[in-house]
Amino acid sequence: MDEALQKLAHVDPLKADLMKLRYFAGLTLDEAAQALGLARSTAAEHWAYARAWLRVEIAKGDDAISTR
Repeated sequence: MDEALQKLAHVDPLKADLMKLRYFAGLTLDEAAQALGLARSTAAEHWAYARAWLRVEIAKGDDAISTR
């Protein structure tokens, strides 16, 4: 997870920050949106994208491990 999150931070720092606030700091979507100066709808879109992106990256890592 950490490696995938670091990759996301390199690709899209804002989405990575949103993920950190939601996942690690436990903020609600509204709280995280406010902290980042985003509209709730924009934060919701970023949150959905970041979750999907991380899911794909983590699955890639799982595939690499299973083929060793």
